[in-house]
Amino acid sequence: MFYNVENLFDIYDDPEKDDNDFTPEGFMQWTNRKYQKKLRNIASVLTAVGGMQSPALVGLCEVENDSVVFDLINRSPLRAQGYEYVMTNSPDIRGIDIALLYQRHQFKLIESSEYEIEFSYSGKRPTRNILHVTGLLINSDTLDVFVCHFPSRSGGVMETEQARIKSSEVLKHKVDSLHSKRDIANIIIMGDFNDQPVDKSISETLGALSLEDVYADKQLFNMFCTSDNNKELGTYKYQGIWYINDHFIVTGNMLTKENLINIKNNEALIFSADFLLEEDIKYYGKKPFRTNIGPRYNGGFSDHLPIYMDLIIKASAGK
Repeated sequence: MFYNVENLFDIYDDPEKDDNDFTPEGFMQWTNRKYQKKLRNIASVLTAVGGMQSPALVGLCEVENDSVVFDLINRSPLRAQGYEYVMTNSPDIRGIDIALLYQRHQFKLIESSEYEIEFSYSGKRPTRNILHVTGLLINSDTLDVFVCHFPSRSGGVMETEQARIKSSEVLKHKVDSLHSKRDIANIIIMGDFNDQPVDKSISETLGALSLEDVYADKQLFNMFCTSDNNKELGTYKYQGIWYINDHFIVTGNMLTKENLINIKNNEALIFSADFLLEEDIKYYGKKPFRTNIGPRYNGGFSDHLPIYMDLIIKASAGK
């Protein structure tokens, strides 16, 4: 599962980051009551996606720091799910970061790394690091997970495109490095790319193909790039139009039934339960039920919808 949880901030000012809005005295009047409800709301989404059991792996973005992730898995209804986590420590001005939650009985952590995006041109603010986590699944096969939150489109799509392309170049280099040192690399990339499946950073720089292309083990495929995508729903709505900005991208071997780890039905889904949506009075239809709309507290969840997919894990030979 991946979820942009939109501004999961604690209520305390970090003097090294621009987070003053999310304090009781700040622009958002962010109180402990609102913070605790935000934790409960996110926990309820994870539980709903997993049904009887929360997802084994959950990528999150827009989490402020270690404290909020700790609170989420230990001081919310998720505390019974046995989650542990790793996260980045990015140079992002606002202080938002990326985390991967994992259930320790289903994923044994081997190592984690983070990769900073360095821009060669002046004037571009620092962005979020890319998180890379390697672990063993219950069949002892290795899985590599990358969690991303690429630079936003704020300031204009074309004006900010190069920043997303640069992020994608760093990610592609790390993926290629894995292929060079492993016979079979099982790779899942998840994140908010702030781009659509056909945009340059994803389709050209990263080289993620459509699910309708011929599968090749080391090729990347975008789980939301198909001709029959439902145009009536995406993961993010802007000025009345739904966009798919949140993605799962996987190596081709994970789309074949011969592989010991594969994607169930070769599909990923957008979780669009009614409780995550509200009426879009301005543009009609539905829109994500947000926590805040500007400075007004709305009591909802996020401006994004979560995405999820199921893995089929088969026993290794001799296991």
